[in-house]
Amino acid sequence: MRARIAGVAAYLPPRTVSSAEVEARVAASGGGYRPHPTIVERMTGIASRHLMRDDQQASDLAVEAARRLLDEHGTAPDRLDLLIFGSASQDMIEPATAHIVAAKLGADCPVFDVKNACNSFLNGLQIADALIRTGQHERVLVCTGESPSRAIRWKVRDRAQFVDAFAGYTLSDAGAAMLVEAAPDGGIFYRDFAAVSTAWDVGTLPGGGSLHPRDPEFSYFSGDGRRLKDAFVGHGPEIFHTALQKTGLTWDDFAFIGVHQVTVPYLEVLRSILDVPADRLVVTLPEHGNVASASLPLQLDTAIRAGRCGPGDRIALVGLAGGVSLGVTFAEL
Repeated sequence: MRARIAGVAAYLPPRTVSSAEVEARVAASGGGYRPHPTIVERMTGIASRHLMRDDQQASDLAVEAARRLLDEHGTAPDRLDLLIFGSASQDMIEPATAHIVAAKLGADCPVFDVKNACNSFLNGLQIADALIRTGQHERVLVCTGESPSRAIRWKVRDRAQFVDAFAGYTLSDAGAAMLVEAAPDGGIFYRDFAAVSTAWDVGTLPGGGSLHPRDPEFSYFSGDGRRLKDAFVGHGPEIFHTALQKTGLTWDDFAFIGVHQVTVPYLEVLRSILDVPADRLVVTLPEHGNVASASLPLQLDTAIRAGRCGPGDRIALVGLAGGVSLGVTFAEL
């Protein structure tokens, strides 16, 4: 059996925050540092991002997307065989956020979490594919709820701390869900993953684990964008070029190519290195920001609803994440 993507949906909280508002909030925080006006949008290409309500959790964002997907597909939650929550965010350390999603959704199937930074959703899809191909499950819901706004540093003391916290100002809250079903043909036909784990410290959210269990100072996202880009550029292209060689395909054979989106300039660097045709991308960054692991399903949902791809079309999902992780998945819708 093959694992076929039967549907996808994204949820974006209605409240948006502009890059100018981000800069104003940092300046008004009392930390002492005032960022240069326009620096966030100028450096990232992001004009706005989404902010969840104070009473919403990561699980709620996933549930919003899942309900929309299941309603559109005509599938009741009690018909799911498995629910995978693949996200960089979580409601709490224990239990798995997948349990909370299932309880809110009304699903009674087995559940578990997958966590691998911005590749969490793509790795969740990888596991769903494997479990379906080996006959363990027939209908799997892979979902994510990203709530990075809770880990943004607003009180900044100086330029060095602003640079360290800068990646956080690209982040946006979002939810996404994908229904994956067993099918005799089509579906996912290639997948490969790699890691450059020596670069694990270039993007971190240290708090809450055994290293920094309770210190609030470590509850903010910290990153070195230049080192992260160098790790991707230095090690990333091979896995994607190999995917094309092994399948005998070119990027022109895909109706849609989803690439994880961090900033607009970085997306253009990757597109150029991989030689991806610009007209196959769906650029969500300017309006929606960096939605972490929800990026790929958001792009695919946008492409399908815009008529950019549909049944029978080939799609490619290119994943990039802190850690550093790389992943690629090819599928036929």
